[in-house]
Amino acid sequence: MGQGVGPRRPQPRDGELGAAVARAQDGDETAFAVAYRIVHPGLLGYLRGLVGEEAEDVASEAWLEIARDLGRFRGDGAGFRAWTAAIARHRALDHLRRQRARPRPVPLEQDALELPGRHSTDDQALESLSTERALELVRALPRDQAEAVLLRVIVGLDGPAAARLLGKRPGAVRTATHRGLRRLARHLGDTGTGGATPGPVRD
Repeated sequence: MGQGVGPRRPQPRDGELGAAVARAQDGDETAFAVAYRIVHPGLLGYLRGLVGEEAEDVASEAWLEIARDLGRFRGDGAGFRAWTAAIARHRALDHLRRQRARPRPVPLEQDALELPGRHSTDDQALESLSTERALELVRALPRDQAEAVLLRVIVGLDGPAAARLLGKRPGAVRTATHRGLRRLARHLGDTGTGGATPGPVRD
């Protein structure tokens, strides 16, 4: 049995992100660009998992809203990730309602899967696969599991933040994440590239 995934550590650049957001709120456009570069890859990967090829357009709408409402944000770097993810998700759901289509899993951006400096079980599961194989496995997950894994691994939210964004209980998100990671680990075991099943995800 594999080890459980412990509480999610702060993202490596959350300190830099928080400082950049604070400067951007004071009108520093360069600082806003820094925040954008830190957050955008994960945000775009998440949106690709929700709306497919329209992710770039939805991301543009989200960033317009983020820029417009930046002065209202209160929090640190981790809080900014959660806030931007919530805005992006709302824009994605609006888009899907307009299209009268269900979210369809599609390939994620390769750079969204190459986030540095994390070594928890879920990251190791993804990092031990080729990018193509990782994308194939994530696309194959049920929607609730895929979105939970995307928010925890790609966007970098902790369990409570992901639960608030999804409007679910933390336990439900923890279960969906765990089941998604178990599926990934099972595929790894089947292909002989790994195989320790992750333990419960703890927030």
